[in-house]
Amino acid sequence: MTREDLKNFDVPDIPGVYFFIGKKGKILYIGKATSLRDRVRSYFASDLAGTRSPAIVSMVELALTLKWQTTDSVLEALILEANLIKRHQPQYNVDEKDNKSWNYLVLTKEEFPRFLVIRGRELFDANKKQDWKSAKIFGPYPQGGALREAIKIVRKIFPYRDTCIPQVGKPCFNAQIGLCPGVCSGAVSKTEYKKTIRNITELFSGKMPSLRKRLTREMKSAADGEKFEEASTLRRQVSALTHIRDVSLIKAEHRVAPGGSIRIEAYDTAHTGGTETVGVMTVVQDGEAQKAAYRKFKINTVTNDDPGALREILERRLAHTEWTYPRLIVVDGGTTQLRAAQRVLTKAGVSIPIVAVVKDDRHKARGILGDNRMISAHERDILLANAEAHRYAIEWHRMRSRRRLTP
Repeated sequence: MTREDLKNFDVPDIPGVYFFIGKKGKILYIGKATSLRDRVRSYFASDLAGTRSPAIVSMVELALTLKWQTTDSVLEALILEANLIKRHQPQYNVDEKDNKSWNYLVLTKEEFPRFLVIRGRELFDANKKQDWKSAKIFGPYPQGGALREAIKIVRKIFPYRDTCIPQVGKPCFNAQIGLCPGVCSGAVSKTEYKKTIRNITELFSGKMPSLRKRLTREMKSAADGEKFEEASTLRRQVSALTHIRDVSLIKAEHRVAPGGSIRIEAYDTAHTGGTETVGVMTVVQDGEAQKAAYRKFKINTVTNDDPGALREILERRLAHTEWTYPRLIVVDGGTTQLRAAQRVLTKAGVSIPIVAVVKDDRHKARGILGDNRMISAHERDILLANAEAHRYAIEWHRMRSRRRLTP
């Protein structure tokens, strides 16, 4: 598809899910949007190749047509997207991430069940102590941050237990602020709690319309039976589901570039007067720090030379071709560090955009140098990756310094 082809589609400016369709009606990619019109248009921007993965660029070129399904809210779009990805397994959704990188919502199999957000790598790892086979699993969800925001919204409508111990006799903190129904204090029975779990399960199964209808029927039945407190609770839940306040999800939507996320790697160094010089690599994807992918480097070739230390780190990192290459590299410093990193990549024959985060006297970010397209599209993730690199480098340097001074 091209930008000209887009003129043939009257895409609405409302929330929903969109489908890129290829030959023989095959679904190539599924995504959600706050505004279907704006989101779809973003795939035909002139700088798409510079800000998205090659797979997404290829997907747009192969697509022959476009379809969409509207929803009443961004929350519904998020849930519908996950259910459709699970059902259709579109090629370019799967290619963007393997199942270990997806996020899933898990309903635990307990007397008073909980809802947990779990990474695929933990969910499907046979070596993990926790066995999730008996749990009910919803997803996959492409953006973990959006899923967590969705859970916050749902929990205000249907409070549920998370970490508290059932029936200990006193309310937990979440019970005091209305996010736990009182499983801990014994304020809710197992039967009553089961109704809450059913509501949330129905919601995340993509059955929002039928959920609203059922709760409306139950509300009228409670009112007819003069169970006014129960009817009031149900009326509040129906109203909340009808007028979902998903501003946080709208904000999260605008932080994600079209076609999913990209891997961003950030690098920083730390030393004290040239002693115990270390360097680190941190990774951010989906707006989340991927701590399992962090790496440490003990600097061997230079002393009290930050650009030189950065060169050593990048050279050693590029030698690890088994590590997935990033779509963007972030370095800490100014023009000197930016140019040092660019020279390393040029020498290695690797073409990856690089940006540098410039700090003030208190080491607070005051600007970003480098590829303006990448900065515009991923500023928040760039700053997160840089902050993580600084924190991680300082922590490791201090640990090594303490070891050196300890008899």
